[in-house]
Amino acid sequence: MRILVTGSADGLGRAAADALLSQGHDVVLHARNRDRAASLAPLVSRGAEIVVGDFADRDAVREVAAELNSGAPLDSVIHNAGVWRGPAVLPVNTVAPYLLTALLEGPQRHVYLSSGSHFAGQPSLAGADWSGGRPGSYADSKLFVTAFSAALARLRPEVLSNAVDPGWVPTRMGGPGAPDDLELGHQTQEWLAASDQPEALTSGGYWYHRQRQQPHAAVHDEAFQDELLSALARETGTSLQS
Repeated sequence: MRILVTGSADGLGRAAADALLSQGHDVVLHARNRDRAASLAPLVSRGAEIVVGDFADRDAVREVAAELNSGAPLDSVIHNAGVWRGPAVLPVNTVAPYLLTALLEGPQRHVYLSSGSHFAGQPSLAGADWSGGRPGSYADSKLFVTAFSAALARLRPEVLSNAVDPGWVPTRMGGPGAPDDLELGHQTQEWLAASDQPEALTSGGYWYHRQRQQPHAAVHDEAFQDELLSALARETGTSLQS
């Protein structure tokens, strides 16, 4: 399969890309700038391709989508790119995966990185600063992207859309003292992106270590999903249905 892994310069994204390459898949890496892309040379030498763009910048997301659409079709996308704090939280964690999903042609599987922190998110869009003019809430951003994943599963039944809580793992973002298992932290994403096992061919799930879990109640609230989709469509000028 041909699989894009966003935010694959380090951490869970790099681990997933490495594992998928080892399994024989065609992998497209993503880094936010040329310096970070250079660190991916070992994976590129094994046959991976790479796209570069800062997902805090919507124009860069559009350019990446256009570049990908001009090449061989993608089968799956692991929307791994994310930030923990600062003004880029909502642009990178929520707006970019929405926009990339709306713009990409062809992928039949989308896997979105959620977090256990999404349970602390507020199911309200009031005051959301989608452009990143001020620091955003990580918990809110993960609630929003998890709800978006469920909305996509509902609105595009021909597409497999799932969200994954990778656990609190010892990456650059998670910190060295994080208690969860780094290997288990990326295996569910790979499985949902590439496996033909019956459970991996389901949609609309929220997963933790290959076990389907119950997410925040707002995730499957269709009114909240529709409000979120409308807000993102207005903000980006791009509809999921277009």
